[in-house]
Amino acid sequence: MRSWGVDGYKRGWIAVWLDDDLRAGWELIDNTDRLAALDTSMVMIDIPIGLPDTGYRGCDLAARRLLGAAAPRVFLGLRRPLLQYLDDYAAANAWCKSNGKGLAKQSFAILPKIAEIDDIMTPARQQQFRESHPELIFRRLSGGTVLPSKHSAEGLRLRQELLTRLGFAALDNWLEQLPGTGAKPDDLFDACALALAARDAAQGRVTRANNDTICDSRGLRMEICY
Repeated sequence: MRSWGVDGYKRGWIAVWLDDDLRAGWELIDNTDRLAALDTSMVMIDIPIGLPDTGYRGCDLAARRLLGAAAPRVFLGLRRPLLQYLDDYAAANAWCKSNGKGLAKQSFAILPKIAEIDDIMTPARQQQFRESHPELIFRRLSGGTVLPSKHSAEGLRLRQELLTRLGFAALDNWLEQLPGTGAKPDDLFDACALALAARDAAQGRVTRANNDTICDSRGLRMEICY
């Protein structure tokens, strides 16, 4: 059975799979029904699952501590009431200010994708669909070193070299297929890292940024696995 790593991009989701025979592949997915129907032992997805009504998630704070100076790569302040403001940044920002601090535009931009996953997520499905974060996975795979930004040439080079060493021999070919899809190399690299973490978790090797088991109002666990 396949393990999947799923990362969002502007037109949908980019998904990388690994199977028990060490084969790998990737595809673009444009709807969450397809995500929900994946034949999978485990999915690691880079999107918040489980949202508090107020305050910050403990898993986000724990992930930020692990990343040190790169802490801003983990967004803060995503809360369930914000899902009513998917098309209105001013209203979302005003609500956040009334509940603490304003909302970063980068965080607002991913609210529609958070809502997509929230619509299909249940506590039972969360046994196979786990929230993850590529920056934490790359840190673990690099022996505790936080890599340079994925938006830099050096950061992209180091990610590709690491993934190639870990078995993604077809990365050059995959990158040649990306132009015109809307997905970028860093999206693909993130999905590859997520797939590796999914395979590890399917085999019982899972690391969490936080050790608590706090659930939100829908019973969804708020945790980041990597």
